[in-house]
Amino acid sequence: MRFFTVLGILFYAAVIILAGVVLIVFSLNLLQPQDIIDLLIFTQNNINSRVILGLSGLLLILISFSFAQLILGRFQREKTIAFSTSSGEVSISLSAVEDLIRRITGVLPEIKELRPDVIATKKGAIVVDLRVVLKSEANIPELTARLQEITRNKLQEVLGIDEQIIIKIHVAKIISREDKERKRKEQESNDSAIPFSGYGRA
Repeated sequence: MRFFTVLGILFYAAVIILAGVVLIVFSLNLLQPQDIIDLLIFTQNNINSRVILGLSGLLLILISFSFAQLILGRFQREKTIAFSTSSGEVSISLSAVEDLIRRITGVLPEIKELRPDVIATKKGAIVVDLRVVLKSEANIPELTARLQEITRNKLQEVLGIDEQIIIKIHVAKIISREDKERKRKEQESNDSAIPFSGYGRA
């Protein structure tokens, strides 16, 4: 499969380079319009040239179609986690795994916000990038170790896989008590600025 990938990349690179050379030749006025017309007339009148052009066009279509299928298939595989059972193959979307990880926010009260990003590598490993917002009272080394352990155990328990699970954590923000108080006061001032905000419908 890797051979066809390299072959497809080299093929498209050659086509783009050829197109670039043709544009440069036209820009330098090295090729006259009459030369192109003569080449087209020769190709039309020669049966061998027409056969070669037809086969080249067919080969171009087949290579483009195969390369597109290869890229789209790999992209689709990277969006899912697949494993086999005794009854057949099972695939789980990475978005479903990310939703599962988001629910851990309720288990750890020190976490204000949790944004997971799950990637399935070619070697079968699962890489989880966690972007978290913590509360001020959180002990970061202890909390991140607990979060990694809980996430890993949860994935192994629910997915039932033995592949390597790599969990990376990025602490994006730490909310302090002052921030909470300021937001609460801003909310109260906004509510008080709206007339009749305390009245509901009768």
